Amino acid sequence: MTDPTTGGRDGFPHLVRAEWTKFRTVRGWVAGMTLAVVLVVALGLLSAAGSHASCGMGGVETACTLTTGPGGEAVSDRFFFVHRRLDGDGSITVRVDSMTGRIRLPDATPGVRNVVAGVVPWAKAGIMVKDGVREGASYAAVMVTARHGVRMQHDFTEDVAGGSGGVSPGSPRWLRLTRSGGTLTGYESVDGRRWTVVGTARPAHLPAHPPATVEAGMFVASPGDLTVSRGDLGGASVQVRFTEATAVFDQVRVEGRAGGTWSHDDVGVAYEADGRTPHHPGRFTESGGAFAITGVGDVAPSVDGVRIESTLSGLVAGLVAVIVVAVLFVTTEHRRGLFRTTLLAAPRRGRAFAAKAVVVGAVAFAAGLTAAALTVPLGARVLRANGNAVLPVSTFTELRVVAGVATLTAAVAVLALACGALVRRGAAAVAAAAGLVVVPHILATASVLPLDVARWLLRLTPAAGFAVQQSVPEYAQVLGYYSPQGGYYPLPPLAGLAVLCGYAALAAVLAAVRIRKGDA
Repeated sequence: MTDPTTGGRDGFPHLVRAEWTKFRTVRGWVAGMTLAVVLVVALGLLSAAGSHASCGMGGVETACTLTTGPGGEAVSDRFFFVHRRLDGDGSITVRVDSMTGRIRLPDATPGVRNVVAGVVPWAKAGIMVKDGVREGASYAAVMVTARHGVRMQHDFTEDVAGGSGGVSPGSPRWLRLTRSGGTLTGYESVDGRRWTVVGTARPAHLPAHPPATVEAGMFVASPGDLTVSRGDLGGASVQVRFTEATAVFDQVRVEGRAGGTWSHDDVGVAYEADGRTPHHPGRFTESGGAFAITGVGDVAPSVDGVRIESTLSGLVAGLVAVIVVAVLFVTTEHRRGLFRTTLLAAPRRGRAFAAKAVVVGAVAFAAGLTAAALTVPLGARVLRANGNAVLPVSTFTELRVVAGVATLTAAVAVLALACGALVRRGAAAVAAAAGLVVVPHILATASVLPLDVARWLLRLTPAAGFAVQQSVPEYAQVLGYYSPQGGYYPLPPLAGLAVLCGYAALAAVLAAVRIRKGDA
């Protein structure tokens, strides 16, 4: 008998070839994997084809569009900006005396606007250096927020925390933003004399070479007020209501080659159906060198839109088909007594099971890769054609989602194979594998469980692997309903996949140990 390490008659490569021959010669198994691909592709494209959207105002509907930032990500870039030109290096210093605001609540009396005083946590007022006033342009800013202290942000996705203090009429906050070439540094102070660095930034597309003209000035923004209510059946209802913030600035000083007079822009303002009347416009007044500026909107990443993983609505159905095939790949031999024959041909029992795992994992990976590679780009194209605003992602992220789904499918197949080897009964093994992977995911994403319970399910069970689909991250500086129902998982994509792979590896080891002990 040939040494298994040589790859001879009973070596591991031979065992893999034998298991692959078994698999491909059973039409039902091949058909099952093919069905898994068809389910993912067909259900995903069908869902995309049925999703239509339009945007507009006053009965005038148009296709939904997105503003993109310097990195190509979707962004919200709406704020009121009082600014002047700055050529080359320089700085702007201001004192933020106060920040107040208004929030619209649900109408207590139909037709009567219910507006109360207040500011939302991420309302922000501060100073900014921006590459012009077009939406999505590169920028750096240092600001005070209503409940998150002083922050320095740039190019929408980058956020650094400074001091924790806010502003009030009796407790102003000084801010300074300096520019040296392509580097901007933000400072804060409580008295205008002792300064603390908040952070530094090198915005991607801010001009750094002469004349390096930018716009420097004061801005105010106020994101919508988000509330989440749960219905009787556990479903969540999310509402975002209008807010605005007003900040008072004084002690304004611009140093460097500042040109022109102060001008103002309501950046990103929406218009009524007539195309001329601003919808919820910002405004400002100036008196004695003090500016009172009112703004709405936000300067931050945008998470409002359809994500590419929404095209994978058929993945759960496809995984069920994969689970059934993987279980049958081992239980059929047990049921017919053929697995003992396999062990006689390959006395190293663990190697025989490992060969099965390699074959079913490789086939499942190929099936998942094919399904995701077809569904994600084609589904996104269909969604855009139907007027949906699909959140853009990098090519790397799209490839990570496709490869991640393939790896997820392979890990689920190995886990199901191990369940089959441990349980030995087809129906029970399918139920066990589905109960470990599919059921927790359905429960967590269907909003039938409290949010905390749903998140723990997706941390501790193999269903954590579904996190690999997530293409848009949570942003700490953006208030949103980050729930499994909305496609946000409690673990990062690769960490969630690692949890699933850990379960699959553990189950495979247990199955191999059982087989080695001779309980075949």
